[in-house]
Amino acid sequence: MKDILKIETISDIHQFLDMAKPNHPLVSVYRIGDSLNNLEVDNFRYSLGMYQISFKENCPYTIINYGRNSYDYQNGTLIFTAPNQVMEFKKAEKSEVNNGWTLAFHPDLIRKSELGKKIEQYSFFSYASNEALHLSEEERKTVTGIAEKIEKEIRSNIDAHSQTLIISNIELLLNYCVRFYDRQFYTRTNLNQDIASQFEQLLRAYYNQEKQLELGIPTVQYCGETLNMSPKYLSDLLRKETGKGTQDHIHQYIIEKAKNRLLNSNESASEIAYALGFEYPQYFSKIFKKKTTMSPNEFRQSPN
Repeated sequence: MKDILKIETISDIHQFLDMAKPNHPLVSVYRIGDSLNNLEVDNFRYSLGMYQISFKENCPYTIINYGRNSYDYQNGTLIFTAPNQVMEFKKAEKSEVNNGWTLAFHPDLIRKSELGKKIEQYSFFSYASNEALHLSEEERKTVTGIAEKIEKEIRSNIDAHSQTLIISNIELLLNYCVRFYDRQFYTRTNLNQDIASQFEQLLRAYYNQEKQLELGIPTVQYCGETLNMSPKYLSDLLRKETGKGTQDHIHQYIIEKAKNRLLNSNESASEIAYALGFEYPQYFSKIFKKKTTMSPNEFRQSPN
């Protein structure tokens, strides 16, 4: 197992890539193609203590996120990483790099801002690398134009307005990416329907094989890993396709099974809870009432 290189600050990035000192201590926009080509190491694992948004074409490296999936940037994509995610770079065939850029910003930059309060709402920071955003030519121009505005502001003399303008442009970039991801989900609707179907099959197989008796109720993490995607991406995909996230689907599936057992057996609510994989019957009753507005026993006794 290789050691993980810890890169905690903007200055650390610039030093590692042998670039000039940053103009701003908390944010940077830089072109990394030449720096990566000149690196003597073939591969390395690293984690950043900051947010990073990268657009790359013909990159000489392949990024592997979460140690699971690999993705090359030959067609031009945008990928997002949150602080402390572990990634791996592996040297590929050397190729020309064009139009690639990376925006990195430290959490301290946005900590006291409105963006800092809602940064976790941008769930694509938790997507795996093979779930990157594929941009059209017009979309590329849009995001690159915003990145260039941020870069220009960073290189200008820092004054009382600098941080507000930088943060507002970062938020604008993220909001455009929300739109573009929605477009990507929409244009891949056939694939998304296949995944939604696979997810339903996964839940059926889980209970048919009685995995709940050993592992408990299926988790969002388990479902994502089984379908070879990040939990956040799976939940967003299902929400776009069906209006409900992964957790809601899991609970709804379990409640339907519980209803059948309540109406067709003499098992107590606690026995049904344990049989469905709940560790605590009270939690089962809480979810059941949330989904049906009745307790398990009230449902069993209801005329309908």
